[in-house]
Amino acid sequence: MTTQTAYDLIFRNALLRSSATPVDIGVKGGRIAAIEPTLSCEAIEIDIGGRLALPGFVDTHIHLDKACLLGRCDHDHGSLGDAIRAVSAMKRDFTVEDVYARGARVIERAIVHGTTRMRTHVEIDPRIGLRSFEAVKALKRDYAWALDLSLCVFPQEGLTNDPGSEELLVQALRDGGEVIGGCPYTDTDPHAHLERIFDLAQEFDVDVDLHLDFDLDPSWSHLDEVCRLTERRNYGGRVAIGHATKLSALPPERLKSVTSQLARAGIAVTVLPATDLYLMGREATHNAPRGLTLAHKLAADDVVCSVATNNVLNPFTPFGDASLLRMANFYANVAHASVADFDTCLDLVTELPARLMNLTDYGIKVGNPADLVALDTQDSRFAIAELPDIVMGFKNGRKTFERQRPALFHPSRPSGARA
Repeated sequence: MTTQTAYDLIFRNALLRSSATPVDIGVKGGRIAAIEPTLSCEAIEIDIGGRLALPGFVDTHIHLDKACLLGRCDHDHGSLGDAIRAVSAMKRDFTVEDVYARGARVIERAIVHGTTRMRTHVEIDPRIGLRSFEAVKALKRDYAWALDLSLCVFPQEGLTNDPGSEELLVQALRDGGEVIGGCPYTDTDPHAHLERIFDLAQEFDVDVDLHLDFDLDPSWSHLDEVCRLTERRNYGGRVAIGHATKLSALPPERLKSVTSQLARAGIAVTVLPATDLYLMGREATHNAPRGLTLAHKLAADDVVCSVATNNVLNPFTPFGDASLLRMANFYANVAHASVADFDTCLDLVTELPARLMNLTDYGIKVGNPADLVALDTQDSRFAIAELPDIVMGFKNGRKTFERQRPALFHPSRPSGARA
């Protein structure tokens, strides 16, 4: 038993994934100062009650700027191209206030579902200008009390074929853009698009996060070029690709080769189940393909992977509640994950996305921020299996939300009835 009088807060009876029995966590100045079986100290105490404690979920790929658009859509958006065109038309009328309000709605849902870290992709082009970027910067500032938000600026509708986009990207990178993204499949010169994205990444010393290979035709791919650029620029560990649904269409031997290529180059993969399943294979009349790349299989072969939200309630994905735990459960169902894979599925929304984002201060460890969410379960596998309530959350040792346990109101038994 450790005696200490300098803690501001002690979490009692927290079950960590790394511990067989509950532990106490001492917090000082918003950071974890001690993790011991028992801490003796005069401090504010919060009893986690033997529940599973996580450092919060990490969403590596979401689009806050174009979330919650269903109420203003009258489009038949059945394909990726339809969705891009629908949003392209709408975003010309986006205002800073509009983007902020829709983004705040999603962020608040994410917070109460246990997300503490998030990377949002923000479209930058002459149609929207920097209005969405300004709104998301304000969201980053205003919600820092509960969530660390990172901004990835990117040209959704191309770069070399969209005059003015590059100048706006540079302006955004100078004014708070932390990651640069790309979308080569919408550009008339995909290789030049990728080359310029890597040029800007190196110029501003930021990571790269690309939308890539978002279809089911395995006869062509931009992945080889991304691997070549990553290795030539010595950017291993700083590049991620989102969607990569083509990988789901590869036969086993080709997939094995590509997996080795990804691991060797140090390129991470983000799978976006809700969007990938909604948009892929829609033309099939039967035996429809899932279009879902198997992240847990790639992770077993040393590729850093994540499962993330992507779009919420818009033409790309007319579903969503910003719950990464639900997304991991959804992924596990569709990916035919076995019970033995459930811990990896939880890794896909916690530890692995933290690695993808190069977060050096993530995790319930001494010295790290006291970020913690408590799940109403004692087994990490059941976090995936039964979607337990996320009962409370903390950011830097400050409570950010609490969910009350639902109450059942049983009808009164008739007088004299037996139990």
